[in-house]
Amino acid sequence: MYELRLLIPFLITLFSIPNIDYPVLSAKTAVAPDTAKYDRDYALEATMLGYFAKDGTRNPTLKANKGDRVRITITNGEVMTHDITLEKLKLKSKTILEKGSSTSIVFKAEQNDTYYCSVPGHRAAGMVGTIEIVEGTISNATIAGQQPMKNGQPLNLNFETGTLKDWTAKGDAFANPLINADPSPVHEKEMTIGFAGKYFLSSGGTTNYKLTGTLTSVPFTVTQPFAAFRVSGGALLDTRVEIVQAETNKVIYQITGQGRATLQPAVVDLQPYLNKEIFIRIIDNETGISQIPYIPNDKWAHINFDEFLFYPTRPEFPNELKQKDIIILPPLDPVLHAGLSGVEAAKAMTLPKGFKITLAASEPDIIKPICFTLDARGRLWVVESHTYPVPAPEGQGRDRILIFEDTNGDGTLDKKKVFIEGLNLVSGMELGMGGVWVGAAPYLLFIPADFKNDKPTGPPQKLLDGWGTQDTHETLNSLRWGPDGWLYGNHGVFTHSNVGKPGAPDSERKKINAGVWRFHPTTQEFEIFAEGTSNPWGLDFNDYGHAFITACVIPHMYHMIQGGRYQRQGGKHFNPYTYDDIKTHADHVHWLGERGPHAGNFRSAAAGGGHAHAGAMIYLGNSWPKEYRNDIFMNNINGAKLNNDHPIREGSGYKVTHRPDFLTMNDSWSQWLNMKYDPSGSVFAIDWYDKNQCHSSNPDVHNKTMGRIFKITHENDKWVQVDLWKASDMELVKYQLHPNEWYVRQARAILQERGPNKKVHKALKEILASNPDETRKLRALWALHVTKGLTEKELTDLLSSESEYVRSWAIQLLAEDKTVLPETLKRLATLAQNDNSALVRLYLTSAMMRLEPGQRWEVMDALVQKSVDKDDHNLPLMVWYAIEPLSVLDAKRFLQMGEKAKLPKIMPYTIQRVGAIGSNDSKKALKALNDRLGKGHSHENHESQMLIGKYLGE
Repeated sequence: MYELRLLIPFLITLFSIPNIDYPVLSAKTAVAPDTAKYDRDYALEATMLGYFAKDGTRNPTLKANKGDRVRITITNGEVMTHDITLEKLKLKSKTILEKGSSTSIVFKAEQNDTYYCSVPGHRAAGMVGTIEIVEGTISNATIAGQQPMKNGQPLNLNFETGTLKDWTAKGDAFANPLINADPSPVHEKEMTIGFAGKYFLSSGGTTNYKLTGTLTSVPFTVTQPFAAFRVSGGALLDTRVEIVQAETNKVIYQITGQGRATLQPAVVDLQPYLNKEIFIRIIDNETGISQIPYIPNDKWAHINFDEFLFYPTRPEFPNELKQKDIIILPPLDPVLHAGLSGVEAAKAMTLPKGFKITLAASEPDIIKPICFTLDARGRLWVVESHTYPVPAPEGQGRDRILIFEDTNGDGTLDKKKVFIEGLNLVSGMELGMGGVWVGAAPYLLFIPADFKNDKPTGPPQKLLDGWGTQDTHETLNSLRWGPDGWLYGNHGVFTHSNVGKPGAPDSERKKINAGVWRFHPTTQEFEIFAEGTSNPWGLDFNDYGHAFITACVIPHMYHMIQGGRYQRQGGKHFNPYTYDDIKTHADHVHWLGERGPHAGNFRSAAAGGGHAHAGAMIYLGNSWPKEYRNDIFMNNINGAKLNNDHPIREGSGYKVTHRPDFLTMNDSWSQWLNMKYDPSGSVFAIDWYDKNQCHSSNPDVHNKTMGRIFKITHENDKWVQVDLWKASDMELVKYQLHPNEWYVRQARAILQERGPNKKVHKALKEILASNPDETRKLRALWALHVTKGLTEKELTDLLSSESEYVRSWAIQLLAEDKTVLPETLKRLATLAQNDNSALVRLYLTSAMMRLEPGQRWEVMDALVQKSVDKDDHNLPLMVWYAIEPLSVLDAKRFLQMGEKAKLPKIMPYTIQRVGAIGSNDSKKALKALNDRLGKGHSHENHESQMLIGKYLGE
């Protein structure tokens, strides 16, 4: 499941004509005409691609004489919030949302200014232009051009003969390309072409956009240093005009349209080619046909052209189409298959050498698998989602949990049981601690189970409620046991939950609308582990117990740190003093193009397939080649690929790089939701399989009859049958050393369920003390923790470990109960001052966020001064999150901490936070800081003093 909100606007042309008074029309009602007189009256269309004038100019320079009365009207070209704001005048229009709605600003022109959209992210996306104050008459006149000649005759490069004389056409697109009407009969009625003379050329317009072909002119000699022609149409790689040097057949210039109908001049510098022959090639190889059922065809899959002329000097056009203003979409990815049977789907997939994939189960044996897990026997527990996307009335749910087993190792799940039926909107599941844990908004459920007989031993218990259902593909999901014995899960950004025990008041609940949460199976405590991102639907832990999630729409990869606050797709952080958040840990995205993640879908095979991801598996099995260990795999839903990303330790965390995609499904209906490795090291994957890849609240959009389970094996895999439920305690301890993490996690969960055992603790402590492998030490540490085998003193002693990973985890486990002994706090302060590991400093920061703010001073005072961490990806912001609550305890001391800080932004953030308090004491503290900064007479302090002045009213 993932977040995919497609924006495919059909752009409406608007007006940008000075000295003409236009009435402003909203989308719903007509507003009485404004009878005031304006010296300059500009009207622009607002879209995420920019502000557009009638003549096609993107973000035009709006000119005015000093003292002019100016009105700028914007009309929304899409369903999206937009406004127009003047930077220097600080004048802002109303915000508009509906397509076709309008708003205006009126001002007196006194100085050059910048206009932009103030909606967060829109200016950065390109909604910004300039207002220029000029002297004298404002004119758009340009020099006259000359028609190219051949054999003493003017060439038909403007089509005024009404024929394709001097051109050669191939394909259907140019069979009848000449048009002499505006509006054009092959374009939508509201589109203005603006062609010169009697005719212009189109390869199909928005009506016949499926046509393809090429039109090539005769060669002719370059007799002037510059040329210009008019072009419009699709901003697509395969709808373009090329200028080609005839002798070498080298393309010396090319340009596309920009996704609008109005013809705009494109200027070509031909100085290096004077007296040489060139020709024009107009290409339309784009059909615009979408092979995805719910994605409409692209009507801009055509090119319009007119009037090629030579110029003696570079011509200036106010609406010149410049390549830097065009945001080009790459070609559509080929879709080889769609709607295959399960057997055919497996055969169609492409895998690396040494791997094979088999169909383990398919419809009708499995329908709409939404989540799954493996039990201690290696069997698959799978949820069939019959209720999604609309929750059923209480007690009328139709979801069920099935148990699948391969009894002979042939890769087919030949045995099937029904564990329970009648569940409602299930989105996550995990086994352990005596039962089955089920995420089914608005509840987190626990179903006690007899795993010997595969039967529930009682009805589902409602442990937590308050999980939202506003967006039913963003509910609690990806349930998985963490190494610390907590049950972890994800939550999406457009669903708003207020989670607590049934009947609990708001004061005892926790809000979440994006991030990672966790629930302790014995203490029943619920926590927000980290907040932010978009709609994560994948969660796993690496060999060192570090959590990673996969997300959608915004960048896809995050190393999730306890207490972290991450980039959000929408909305604000619950703490208004967050100020900034941690961005993706990936050095790449899986989509192409500059129009944003949605536009890159189905055009991004080369980069990974698109922005929408589901599932996360960090491979820690023991049979695949070593290069895959600790790599993270995720399904790219739009691209029908299994992406492979590689985390590399960097600073306090990771940089994640892209490796070649592991698997290509070659089937556009494929929708894998998660993958997990089994006791043999092989990987099972569940496939939702549906032609509709986008969430819809309309249940009729989704196919309700299909579903698959696949198994990926390497030639090294050897099928095994196991039953860890039958293992002795000491056998479970030995499994902590197994090369396949499946055994480690299953054995640890069983040990946790069985509870404390002195023999188990002794054996685990031997591993922790003597095993040379850091990952094995960690496994022993985690198993000791979940079985209550460590005292605070023993954990404190581990702060001296040679391993930064052991020291880090000792810190996290010491702060687990949100309190530490005074002696322990002193040890943590010493680590903050002296430890050379950025990872340790990160864990110290997270630990401080769990303690009462008054206990944080000494540790955080040391961490803010670690200049070595100034460029770290995580630490500067994590340190800020940890110290921010200290502002209300002692503003003076808090500002002194900021003054000493060597990390970026800490100083201005501390001033900003104290300024927000607004009390007399806080103002006194700011005044004292301002006095200290002033004594230094340093230019470096100027910005801080300006900021202080803002809060002191100076």
